[in-house]
Amino acid sequence: MGKARTNKRKPIEQGRVITVGHEASVPPGRGATVKLKDGTEVALFNVAGKFYAIENFCPHKGYPLADSKLRGTVVECEFHGWQFDVTNGACFTKPHCSIQNYKVFIENGWIKLEL
Repeated sequence: MGKARTNKRKPIEQGRVITVGHEASVPPGRGATVKLKDGTEVALFNVAGKFYAIENFCPHKGYPLADSKLRGTVVECEFHGWQFDVTNGACFTKPHCSIQNYKVFIENGWIKLEL
């Protein structure tokens, strides 16, 4: 299945809170790429009205997870089928290849990430 890659576009956690959009901009059951000013990216998912954020790139071959299929709380990489839990970044395909998850909260209808 391949070895894990390092994500060079992974945001560095610095204890900052950023507003990324309105909650209506990501419909339930969908994902969206959040591109940050520093060139890093996060995959944001709406699971039945609850939002989750993880690294945007699969550690296998670097495919963007926000562009992949979401089934419940599991996103499956479109490229080779690796599966991740969007609630915590756990990798079901290769447990040692889990990815970073980020805290998401809604404030007055706006989606905010803690990075």
